[in-house]
Amino acid sequence: MTHLLVTGGAGFIGSNFVHHVVAHTDHTVTVLDKLTYAGNESSLSGLPEDRVNLVVGDIADAELVDGLFEKADAVVHYAAESHNDNSLHDPRPFLDTNIIGTYTLLEAARRHDTRLHHISTDEVYGDLELDDPARFTEQTPYNPSSPYSSTKAGSDLLVRAWVRSFGVRATISNCSNNYGPYQHVEKFIPRQITNVLRGIRPKLYGKGENVRDWIHADDHSSAVLTILDKGEIGETYLIGADGEKDNKTVVELILQLMGESPDGYDHVTDRAGHDLRYAIDSTKLRTELGWTPTYRDFEAGLAATIDWYRENEAWWAPAKDGVEAFYASKGQ
Repeated sequence: MTHLLVTGGAGFIGSNFVHHVVAHTDHTVTVLDKLTYAGNESSLSGLPEDRVNLVVGDIADAELVDGLFEKADAVVHYAAESHNDNSLHDPRPFLDTNIIGTYTLLEAARRHDTRLHHISTDEVYGDLELDDPARFTEQTPYNPSSPYSSTKAGSDLLVRAWVRSFGVRATISNCSNNYGPYQHVEKFIPRQITNVLRGIRPKLYGKGENVRDWIHADDHSSAVLTILDKGEIGETYLIGADGEKDNKTVVELILQLMGESPDGYDHVTDRAGHDLRYAIDSTKLRTELGWTPTYRDFEAGLAATIDWYRENEAWWAPAKDGVEAFYASKGQ
């Protein structure tokens, strides 16, 4: 049995990872989460109390972090400010959490010689042209375009430097866009699903031609466990499930699956600097570590996600009105 410290474990991807760990291993987990608007304690509801413990705190709190690292066999670092729109509105929290927070964890890993896995994003690579056959690989140069992706790129580079300069035992993964349960309603897929559930027309940035490479959060979780178990220290692994879809197709599929007219959505003002296309080549992860995704059918995974939001209105409803008011103020 291993004791894991999971930062950001009450957020979307982090909470899915904690559920996955409980379901598929005998590990115990301490979750460190600041419980900002994006963290939700109820995302951990129903998990066994003898295996999952929540500590409310900031990853930039060096004293708190040091005490938790002292008890952990390994650390999985999900905690991040992660919403592009928010980073354009107020970049400072992204610097505090993504840069200073990651630095604080790396220093603790250095002191305690603790195995660390750092979760990052494909957005650090910038974007691809819509008609470009290329996909991101571990060798793709960084070219971030927003305060969010820039601070995530910075955190990746800190990890690489601490591995090389101080011998920290760390790995990095850069994942494509996640979908699934427990995702905040400010994000693209849950926003559209909950709009339909509320009788509101879904919203589509610009023409909806922007392409994202979708992966179910449970597949992301299984990949991270694989890297934690088999990954080579100092290496980066890209996580993707060959799920490229443009935003227009996703909105129309949501409407279709929910019994609505596929054209029942509104076009709204596009996001500033909106990246065109992300696409992940996960060959290294699959060939070297033997990982494969379970959710190969995006439509089936999306239908299951719709069902989860339909059945869990009490989880998402408290945040919905505020999110829609914020977007309405921006004409989105």
